[in-house]
Amino acid sequence: MKRQPTTLLDVVTYFADERRAFDHFIAHRFPNGVACPRCGCVNVKLIETRLVWRCNGCTRQFSAKVGTIFEDSPVPLSKWLPAMWLIANCKNGVSSYEIARDLKVTQKTAWFMMHRIRMAMETGTFEKLSGHVEADECYIGGRLSNKHKKGRKVTGRGMVGKTTVLGALQRDGRVTLEVARDSRGKSIQAFITSRVEPFSNLYTDSHNGYVMLRSRYHHYSVDHMVEYVRGVVHTNGMENFWSLLKRSIKGTYICPSPWQLHRYCSEQEWRYNNKGLTDGERFSEVLSGSVGRRLTYARLTGKPGAAGWTTV
Repeated sequence: MKRQPTTLLDVVTYFADERRAFDHFIAHRFPNGVACPRCGCVNVKLIETRLVWRCNGCTRQFSAKVGTIFEDSPVPLSKWLPAMWLIANCKNGVSSYEIARDLKVTQKTAWFMMHRIRMAMETGTFEKLSGHVEADECYIGGRLSNKHKKGRKVTGRGMVGKTTVLGALQRDGRVTLEVARDSRGKSIQAFITSRVEPFSNLYTDSHNGYVMLRSRYHHYSVDHMVEYVRGVVHTNGMENFWSLLKRSIKGTYICPSPWQLHRYCSEQEWRYNNKGLTDGERFSEVLSGSVGRRLTYARLTGKPGAAGWTTV
């Protein structure tokens, strides 16, 4: 395995050489040796002038980017890798405008790059939370006082016109999120049962949506109109995570589209769950996660209901 960078300066200077960046990526892309992604043949030959391989089995040519988030991207790896480092290690995220200025690419290109990297951060794990678990919901969107409709201000409760995000956090463990249609009992119960092991200790606020879970979990609630902590009963860990998520959205991303919000949530979820790693280890995790995933621009920009649209 190639040596791991430890700082942003190290990433920029070390990977300024495109061949060095290529070799580093190959070590993650093909840890067991280069093989043709089409037929699996290991009898391949590198064409040095173009940095592509020719398979002697199917006689086809392929590049290292095939089957990864980098596929069909003309942006060199010497720019991809610093962008990957920044998004993996900036606690409050990094704006596409900043990436565009730093790497000398267009803002549209930087925005597309960032979403591809966020896809590499999606874990897709089926492992459920257990033990002591906090659950809560938050609402992402602009202030009602700033919203107008046909010449009049929109009125209503704080959640009106906002996107619901459900979350569960295992104390001294990881967090899991889901962008939901609403915060009604049916949505909450489906989220909790799919993400938390039965008979775990579940700590929530006084939202009525959690009441029906008492038959499957040891449920404890705290009424925030009266108190925030009662012994070990609180949702402070989850509230802390919401502050991190909202800080990145309000301070960096400003106004993400509701149908793309799950990507920004995946980014902050991944960063929180890997907070115990060093910067270099987080960078390597994202680089390894880039394999086997692809996001096209049509799929990224398609709204719900459009052809090819998906939430994953």
